[in-house]
Amino acid sequence: MSARLGWLDALRGLAALVVVFDHSSHTFMPDFRAELMPQFNTSRYGIMVFFLVSGYIIPASLERRGCVRTFWIGRVFRVYPLWAAVVTVLVAVDLLGLSTLRDFGSQSPVAVAVAHVTMLQELLGTPNALLVLWTLSYEMCFYLLVVALFTVRVHQRSSAVAIALAVLAVVSATAGAVLPVSALSGLVGTGPLIAFAAAAMGAALCCASSGSPVPRVFGGLLGGALGLVLVAFNGTVPLWEGLVILAVMFLGTAVHRAERGLGTWRRAGGTAVVVVACAVGSAYRYGDGHHFTRRGWITAFLLAVLTFAAGWAWRDRRVPRPLTGLGAVSYSVYLVHPVLLAVIDGTAGRRNDDHAWLEVAFFALLLPLCVLTHRYVEMPGQACGRRLARPPRAQVSKSTVSSSDTGNDWQVRT
Repeated sequence: MSARLGWLDALRGLAALVVVFDHSSHTFMPDFRAELMPQFNTSRYGIMVFFLVSGYIIPASLERRGCVRTFWIGRVFRVYPLWAAVVTVLVAVDLLGLSTLRDFGSQSPVAVAVAHVTMLQELLGTPNALLVLWTLSYEMCFYLLVVALFTVRVHQRSSAVAIALAVLAVVSATAGAVLPVSALSGLVGTGPLIAFAAAAMGAALCCASSGSPVPRVFGGLLGGALGLVLVAFNGTVPLWEGLVILAVMFLGTAVHRAERGLGTWRRAGGTAVVVVACAVGSAYRYGDGHHFTRRGWITAFLLAVLTFAAGWAWRDRRVPRPLTGLGAVSYSVYLVHPVLLAVIDGTAGRRNDDHAWLEVAFFALLLPLCVLTHRYVEMPGQACGRRLARPPRAQVSKSTVSSSDTGNDWQVRT
């Protein structure tokens, strides 16, 4: 394990543990959580660290491959196998009466399923089958934007994109731009919007993966436009926060470019100052929201940025194996823990007072389970993706094989 990868895994592992604590404390430590959250929003801290890491690594993954098709194959087989397994288990425990699925209102099962398959359900007016899936919708929008920039050859301008998004965030918060939740869904209907988005996303992925330049550019721009429109007009979080999330990911990209000599540190530093200032200013202008207080959000955001900076500063040092191992299973930790909590809440019920030992016991049960899901669900899926993305042997030169092989360890963790 290289130190260059170890620090990223350590950050992922830390972020996953904090998110798990945020959700599990609902069940096991409600009093402590009620006191902590107004001062420090643990959920926002964890996901902002995740978003910074994604921004740092995802565009680099695409540019290293140099091929939109192989990028999407890698993403699909990295994200979907565990997602599908977790959703299947969630439906199974609901049928067994061990937990209860969320209420999807009047939406048809087909519409709900299609929305979730796109992973844009958070932005399509469909309640998430699992609460944590909402962040994957923003990840997917980021992928679409990254591909769009790559196909029109402006992917080097990460700093400009991050600054533009951050400025728009603070403008929307200052101007009091408040759209109804899922505004587009209310305008055109959830079903038609889901159908359109699914068709547009499918067309965007197919065209952007084409070998011909015109379809490739069209597909990239279609996907990028879809992502931006959904974030701006159909999110359930405030508009300014959706824009901040995207700006934070492109900030991570700007840091990676400066580190690789593809941009200057002055530009990356200036981008960081603008994004952080705009994010804090937006939260301050917006005030206390339904799910967070202004103080708790700002504290969590600033600590997330400092955590990422500290991890980057230690990037050349070897990270202890337990931390890198925790990072390797962080995606499993993130997706599996809500199912386990749903079963506990549906059977034993939530506690009315704090029981720290139950919190510790939950982690002790969760982590070995996640090692198994990583080993038997995530890793086979990633291996399958690498096989599908690999060009025919007859078309691969010796140098290409060497480059691909050395990138496998990086690809597994992106």
